[in-house]
Amino acid sequence: MSKITFIGAGSTVFAKNILGDVMHTPALQGFEIALFDIDAVRLRDSEQMLQNIKITSGSTCEIKAYSDRKEALHGAKYIVNAIQVGGYDPCTITDFEVPKKYGLRQTIADTVGIGGIFRNLRTIPVMLDFAKDINEVCPDALFLNYTNPMAVLTNVMNTYGNVNTVGLCHSVQACVPDLFRHLGMEAEGVKWHIAGINHMAWLLEVSKDGVDLYPEIKRRAAEKQKEKHYDMVRFEMMFKFGHYITESSEHNAEYHPYFIKRNYPELVDRFNIPLDEYPRRCVNQIQGWVNMREQLVNDKALEHCRSHEYASYILEAMETDVPFRIGGNVMNTGLITNLPKEACVEVPCLVDRNGVTPTYVGDLPPQLAALNRTNINTQLLTIEAAITRKRDHIYHAAMLDPHTSAELSMDDIVSLCDDLIEAHGDWLPKFQ
Repeated sequence: MSKITFIGAGSTVFAKNILGDVMHTPALQGFEIALFDIDAVRLRDSEQMLQNIKITSGSTCEIKAYSDRKEALHGAKYIVNAIQVGGYDPCTITDFEVPKKYGLRQTIADTVGIGGIFRNLRTIPVMLDFAKDINEVCPDALFLNYTNPMAVLTNVMNTYGNVNTVGLCHSVQACVPDLFRHLGMEAEGVKWHIAGINHMAWLLEVSKDGVDLYPEIKRRAAEKQKEKHYDMVRFEMMFKFGHYITESSEHNAEYHPYFIKRNYPELVDRFNIPLDEYPRRCVNQIQGWVNMREQLVNDKALEHCRSHEYASYILEAMETDVPFRIGGNVMNTGLITNLPKEACVEVPCLVDRNGVTPTYVGDLPPQLAALNRTNINTQLLTIEAAITRKRDHIYHAAMLDPHTSAELSMDDIVSLCDDLIEAHGDWLPKFQ
């Protein structure tokens, strides 16, 4: 029996989407769905929820929860990763509250920025432990990574973990439909081309029946900017740099040095930037879980409709050899020619029985590649810090981060990193 292993299965809502999709996919029937999580209660919740969906869907998949990670991985053909190391309390709280003492504010803090750096530093050792197990018990498995920080973790698993990994993010597939919905435009029949890095990939081309739609997009976006709305940062970046970005405005507000500035506090209001957004979401999710748990776990008649998540479509394409196109995060093997070869990039990929095959993009427009490189710099130095365990490289990563370096002096950045290392304690490995 072929096996799909889900690591971080206590992410019950996400497990419902990914594994519920699997149980609704004819080509994936008969698979074992192996669940693993370090939280035994949430693991049982997810197992019960999936058993409910199995009954209502008529699936022939076998659902099994494991307390031993290596056993869960043993013989896996596909692995889905959705972990979060350290959770909201204490680690996300630390990522936000310690920088505030230095006057450094964030919105999401899960990609780059000072919060993204430390999220990486506590997650990379765990991922490399996964890699050791995978190389021992399922070396040919395809690893589908949904965990942020996406670019760094996907890079590490490929480069240092020797695991065949593709990173998957919602932002590419949602980009054009969400943009067109916001602008009151019809997305049906529209062609688009997107490439860059995760959370900062670019809508390079968008057309319908051979007509370039960018002029109309920009015209409508300019009208929208006359009143406050949720996507003001991305529209401003589009006006200044020429192209729309895949990930949300709350994310992009902290990827660049232009928007969250102590000396220009009016910018936060002008661009409607939700500071401390991710902690608010975490609190709301925790509070809402009690009611949601009753609906998901204890409803014996729970039904599921196949979602737009990539995972089941990737597995289906590999099992059936019917091609499927995704936006995937992969190593830059000459795909985007003006970004570093050491970087993880987000490009169109074709999936079939041969696996995930990235497509060639060539040069990005120079201003877009330059913006990508500002974030890649921090990503690569964060990896260097994690692999070498040298504290100096943590400082380097933070000093190269666009938002952090725009707000703090070098001495303050070093002091902030030291404070975060101390505050995280055993959640981090020891650094020289």
